[in-house]
Amino acid sequence: MPANEPLSHDQLDALIVRLRLGVDASELHGSLCGYLAAGATPNGGRLLAALELEGAEEVKPTPADQAALDTLLRQCRDALADPDLGFEPLLPDADRPLDERAEAVVDWCRGFLGGFGLAGTEAHGQLSDDAQEVLRDFGTVAASAFDFGDAAEDEDALIEVQEFLRVGALLLYTESAGRGRSGSDRLH
Repeated sequence: MPANEPLSHDQLDALIVRLRLGVDASELHGSLCGYLAAGATPNGGRLLAALELEGAEEVKPTPADQAALDTLLRQCRDALADPDLGFEPLLPDADRPLDERAEAVVDWCRGFLGGFGLAGTEAHGQLSDDAQEVLRDFGTVAASAFDFGDAAEDEDALIEVQEFLRVGALLLYTESAGRGRSGSDRLH
């Protein structure tokens, strides 16, 4: 995989299996996004330890796996800081079963909240009411169990939740990670 090509959900899942981490791709991506959105700045070599993933201390990535982790970090950092707001949570493709994609949304939220909390920055106390509400809503999604009925309605609802996660993560990133930037670099 070329260094500048973004990791797909399936590629990240394969990397997680090789590294024997106790998470799935969506949860790992959510953890990293939450960590970055809160203003933390991990370096590539310590990424897994910074996220306090189970078994991360024993993981010795190969050079190729470390390059993939570095790509993931760069991919998340660049997407969150994208002035065109192109960030997207890393979730299974739309051709996957609805229940699998819905569970990945739950996992992504769980990971995001964990990563956001791990960052432990002082910016957490300065979040706007809207940002605090986003965190509460992420918690509601993370604790959800989905009940499926009408396939078309369920698909539309999942798309709406994914858009909420996208916009919510960007808001949290702007408020927390963007605080330390100069006015010319800050997202508005």
